Amino acid sequence: MAAHTARPIIFPLSNPTKLAEAKAEDLLRWTNGKALVATGIPAEPVVLNGVTYEIGQANNALVYPGLGLGTIAATARLLNDEMISKAAHSLGGIVDPTAAGAAVLPPVTKLDVFSQTVAEAVAQSAVDQGLNKEPIDNVKKAVADLKWAPEYNSMTK
Repeated sequence: MAAHTARPIIFPLSNPTKLAEAKAEDLLRWTNGKALVATGIPAEPVVLNGVTYEIGQANNALVYPGLGLGTIAATARLLNDEMISKAAHSLGGIVDPTAAGAAVLPPVTKLDVFSQTVAEAVAQSAVDQGLNKEPIDNVKKAVADLKWAPEYNSMTK
């Protein structure tokens, strides 16, 4: 792949690890660090030629929370292909794949941050298509108002 493509995208998604098509470390070594790699399981960063490569995890958790939040915030009558496409494409600008060693996908550890981005894209798509049951003047506000954050009470006596 690297012989014919400047930055091959290789996603070994099978899990558990013993069933994966390839290891991130091998893919980067075989392509001399040119491959954009994401795996189906969490993977440790890979150091190659003095560059630390962050390995993204291609997981449905990257889209589903924001997809649901955006659909609900928009009071959408239905979820369609256009909204799903907007959700997936909204992840594209979150990471900078041109930076040395950058992950091709945002880290699952920052799910709360990019779920907001995904939700806003989905809600805006629903509004643009006239799928919202209630009028929405400000999509960002509608998503922010609906977003839930866990708060735990202290168990002190």
